Order: sequence, then structure tokens, then C-alpha cells
Amino acid sequence: QVFGDSHGECIHLFERDCSVQRRHQKVLEEAPAPGMSAARRAEMGAAAVAAAKAVGYVGAGTVEFIAEEIDDGDLRFWFMEMNTRLQVEHPVTELVTGLDLVAWQLRVAQGEPLPRAQDEIRRDGHAIEVRLYAEDPANDFLPSTGTITRWHFTGWGDLRIDSAVVQGSEVTPHYDPMLAKLVATDHTRGQAIGTLVRELRDHPVGGVRTNADLLVAVLGSDDFLSGRTTTAFFDENSDVLAP
Repeated sequence: QVFGDSHGECIHLFERDCSVQRRHQKVLEEAPAPGMSAARRAEMGAAAVAAAKAVGYVGAGTVEFIAEEIDDGDLRFWFMEMNTRLQVEHPVTELVTGLDLVAWQLRVAQGEPLPRAQDEIRRDGHAIEVRLYAEDPANDFLPSTGTITRWHFTGWGDLRIDSAVVQGSEVTPHYDPMLAKLVATDHTRGQAIGTLVRELRDHPVGGVRTNADLLVAVLGSDDFLSGRTTTAFFDENSDVLAP
């Protein structure tokens, strides 16, 4: 996550990992990235800032890299692309840094300097975001439509829920099937996983099919729990797709 202003300053706000993908679409995203060494984090952050500065970038943006594990367990990485916007996963960064990136975006757009310098950015705890979709994983992930008859998320621990639907909302075939983003943050990765699993299990949505069970299966898989996920996760863990 990078941020630049119109005064020539640019900083990064650490990394997010989105290795678990289906059909090149992110299923969940987390920060910090499991297995990322401090040296590699610093190197990747510097590369992201250099890319943004090279084009005089202003505003929030995400510089995307693809990484490969090398023999000693460390990573080497390559530049892929830059997403020139505030992405849907930005709450993950907000929760581990304690910063309001939407407010930053507005201030920078008004010509103000960045609120903080690089050495003032801190990260604390672990955050994981899952995307709750109105879709049927058992039927080739076809979208599910209908009236939401139950929508009740009480929250366990520190859980952020960003959603535009309520009980009684109509889910139609005309828009993206994402119902909500559930973002858990806690002191440890394991605690954040536990929060999401409990919420998804205890408060299912009624009236439409969702991918909640799939998300629980991903969060509880050995590869995810060990932090060794790759973009081939679903090819290598076909059991989590079982109905």
C-alpha cells in the first residue's frame, strides 16, 4: 500500500497478502504477510515507493508484486502492476496501522501533505479480510439471488463489517454478488482466524446461498493455518471446494 502527495512525498504502509485466489479473484487478504522477513518487507516497500515516485503518483495506490519462495525460506519478488486507487482491501491496512486511509485520500486530493512520514508509520497485530458472496460454491459458484431473510452479525472480538445489505434486502442478478467484507483484527494471526470462523459459523445468512462454508474451510485448512498458501491454493486443496 503506497500513498503519495502533490508535494513530492511518497510512503508505503506495509504489505497485504492475497495469495488465496479463485479464478484470479481474491478470496481473502491479510496483513502482515505470513513468512515475510523484515529485510524483504523493507526491500519490497522501498521498491513500491520507487515505482510510485517514478510516475509522480498522488493518492492511494497498491503496487502488486508476485513472490517466490527460495531455498532458505525467504522470498524473491517481481513487479506485476500498480492499481491506481484505494482498493476494497484497504481496511486490512487501516486495522493494522490505525490510520484512516479514506481521510488521507481526501486530504491529499485537497493538496495537503501526507499526514505522516515513513518513520512514523507503525503496524500492530494481524488483520484478515474475507469476502462474503451470494453465490453457490456447490454449483460452480453461480450467483444466488433472492430476499435476505436473515442478516445478523454480532461480532466476536474486533470485527469490522462493511456491507450495503440488511435483512429484507433483495439480491438481484444485476450487480456484483459480494454482500460484505468481514475483517478481523487481533494480537495474533490465530486469534483473527478464530474470530472469522466463529462469526461465519454462528451467523449464517438466510434467503440466499453464500460462500460462508467455503471461507470457513479455507481458514481451517492446514496450508492456510501454516501460512504456506500460494496462488495455486484451490488446485492443491480441492477438498475445500467439496459441498
